[in-house]
Amino acid sequence: MRKYIFFAGLLLCFFGMEAQPGIEKPYHKYAPAPPLGWNSWDIFGTTVTERQIKEQADAMAIHLLPSGYQYLTVDIQWYEPESKSHAYNPRAVLTMDEYGRLTPGLKKFPSAAEGKGFKPLADYVHSKGLKFGIHIMRGIPRQAVEKNTPVFGTNAKAQDIALKNSTCAWNPDMYGVDATKPEGQAYYNSIIQMYADWGVDYIKVDDISRPYDDVQKAEIEAIRKAIDKTGRPIVLSLSPGATPVKAGEHVMNHANMWRITDDFWDSWGLLHAMFERLDVWTPFRGPGHFPDADMLPIGIIDFNRPTKFTREEQYTLMSLWAIGRSPLIFGGDMTKLDDFTKQMLTNPDMLKVNQESTNNRQVYNDKNLIVWTADVPDSEDKYVALFNAQSKGDNIDLSNADYASPVIAGNGSSQEISIAVKGGKKLVLFVNDGGNGFDWDHVAWVDPVLHGPNGELKLTTLKWISATSGWGNATVDKTCEGRPLIVDGKPATGIGAHAKSVIIYELPEGYETFTTKGVVLKETGSVVFGVLVDKGKIEFRDESDVKVDFKTIGMKRKARVVDLWSHTELGVFKKRFSRALKQHSAGLYRISPVK
Repeated sequence: MRKYIFFAGLLLCFFGMEAQPGIEKPYHKYAPAPPLGWNSWDIFGTTVTERQIKEQADAMAIHLLPSGYQYLTVDIQWYEPESKSHAYNPRAVLTMDEYGRLTPGLKKFPSAAEGKGFKPLADYVHSKGLKFGIHIMRGIPRQAVEKNTPVFGTNAKAQDIALKNSTCAWNPDMYGVDATKPEGQAYYNSIIQMYADWGVDYIKVDDISRPYDDVQKAEIEAIRKAIDKTGRPIVLSLSPGATPVKAGEHVMNHANMWRITDDFWDSWGLLHAMFERLDVWTPFRGPGHFPDADMLPIGIIDFNRPTKFTREEQYTLMSLWAIGRSPLIFGGDMTKLDDFTKQMLTNPDMLKVNQESTNNRQVYNDKNLIVWTADVPDSEDKYVALFNAQSKGDNIDLSNADYASPVIAGNGSSQEISIAVKGGKKLVLFVNDGGNGFDWDHVAWVDPVLHGPNGELKLTTLKWISATSGWGNATVDKTCEGRPLIVDGKPATGIGAHAKSVIIYELPEGYETFTTKGVVLKETGSVVFGVLVDKGKIEFRDESDVKVDFKTIGMKRKARVVDLWSHTELGVFKKRFSRALKQHSAGLYRISPVK
């Protein structure tokens, strides 16, 4: 994302801090504030059933609807009766009608029988005061193309509109549609009208906003026209991310929200990356069109496990999503909603920041000490969020590394490393981007071993001081996404990670040399492996002061500060306000000028 920073700066100058008000579209009124809701993916994957949706709707009506959460969305593969986990079966038989339009699988959604589709379930959700959403993949089912089903309302067949060279890299269900043809538009008109007839209020379209090629762009335009044609105020959400920033003007004028990241899970590396992503999308944020930082993986998720985020990280997550005005789509099990998670999601002051603030922007990012601010409408007050996004090792000057490899690129490419560690106190292993961006920079430190008079010691048997991974998690004997570590077709011993990564160990006495092999695990990965041996100069701070000078946010006199998470007044401050924050933690405040 770094390559977009200069571009975003130019856009800020051109557009101002929010998108031009003169380009408001009628459908922007469908979501004047970031949508609040729930989605089934994080907790149920592809497996959610009608019974589970009703249970979630019941819980949502009690716990979250009073605070404004209203969209309940059935995520992917509701048309696949045998779907399992988060995986996809390329040989699955999908449920569809005679026109090649996907319909709910009756094993999971029995009320859809006799052609009723999602109408009975949508009616149930609506009876709870909620709105009903569904996930779809762009395109037409491959199964429909194989059967060459007719396109509703035309003389065309599925093979006439399918683009077999336009497919999803991670899901086998669909072919793209040639939306430049009238029959392609007719296909989208027919499925969107069917959804509208079911009572759908929110559509999340997947495999459409990355890479944002000409086929996808035409399909976005076709879906926009199809929704408009129904006359129903359906909110349009686009996935997956990262949507390219260069598509910002197009996407903001066709969708209500769009993903700025790939799937977001409970990993600090993914959360840390969101600071830059939300910042760079600032020019395109405004009423009716919101960059989407993805669902909130907190509470009980992933088939009944608790989130891996610490409480401090959850405050960071919610504070950033609030002041960055991302849609707030909860991903946890609402039937098992704990008090802490509920209090965070329903905090009325946090929700005001998310739903009502304007001119939201990053003030500065100084070595991962970060400040955001926003205006309070019809007031001189400001909202401010302070973040300590530092991790142990952020203060290490890696330019003084004892070893840095050349750029290593391509699946299986590797570099043997041997470095003296005698007299060292700490061992720092780091991986930086190789120059083509951080996407797919999956790596492994294979067979990391210390050698010396005390013999050999596998690094994988030691507990590290700190470990960060730009995606997923640094993991012993597994890849960063938690899969078995395989190198050259064989199981390997080592540490899986993803650039940018810093792993720090205490060096035990009696060892003089460290050896390992750095391996790239993805074809498009491109990285630099580095090793730094610290002789005792590194200091680790558990907390740092994060401050905001009032003049940088347009505050010209002393001001009263209220902590919005704890609902406590902190006092009156002159010129600046600061807080000592632990690493990975945040604060959210309202600052009001006083005479």
